[in-house]
Amino acid sequence: MALFACMVFLSACHGPAHITLTISYASSLKDAMAEAETAYIHDHVQVNFRDNIGSSGTLAAQIEQGAPVDVFLSAAAKPMDELEAMGLIAAGTRHNLLRNSLVLIAPRDSGLRDFQGLTDRSIRLIALGDPASVPAGQYGRQTLLSLELLDKLKGKFVLAKDVRQVLAYVETGNADAGLVYATDARISGKVRVVATAPEATHDPIVYPVAVIAGRPGEEAARRFAQYLGTPAAQAIFQKYGFTIAAP
Repeated sequence: MALFACMVFLSACHGPAHITLTISYASSLKDAMAEAETAYIHDHVQVNFRDNIGSSGTLAAQIEQGAPVDVFLSAAAKPMDELEAMGLIAAGTRHNLLRNSLVLIAPRDSGLRDFQGLTDRSIRLIALGDPASVPAGQYGRQTLLSLELLDKLKGKFVLAKDVRQVLAYVETGNADAGLVYATDARISGKVRVVATAPEATHDPIVYPVAVIAGRPGEEAARRFAQYLGTPAAQAIFQKYGFTIAAP
């Protein structure tokens, strides 16, 4: 009896089993997600996070190939659409979480004034996320095409693996301009926003979130995905410049 009582006591002391959730999310979410996860852990001490950060297309491809991911946050609908079509998304967990805008940036001392100025000979290199896998690059390409600038700028583009690399290229002077999200531009003191791309020039910039089906920690993943839509989490995202997507 004494041994049994001791085992019960030790079990109670250990509390809920710890779980590590792997979260794959677009690089533009890096700072906001770090804070959101810290806040969640404060009230859910049994949960830890393993972050996988990159371009949405690359992250989706990893999930398609069987990467052990619990929750996916994309910077565009298309990568999520593809996963859903394959039956990889847990039913009822997908919803649009955030919105963003696309901006043209340049070094703080640049004389660039608008999108049309990209054709000037002083603008030699323009950083753009690789449209093959980076939603910001896809939005940027759509914008330049809509503004009838894409053909005029051929030969000037340097493609980046994600939107944070675009930001770094402009910060370091390795590119004379770049296209990033407004939330990325605001975290840097080394660049300035030259212009905001009109919404009509590109697809809506929406960030969907979903739980990946069939994972051992699916219930915990569902709870975290739901938390991201709560007022507490939304306040964190808004602090970093995101807007909340309409239900």
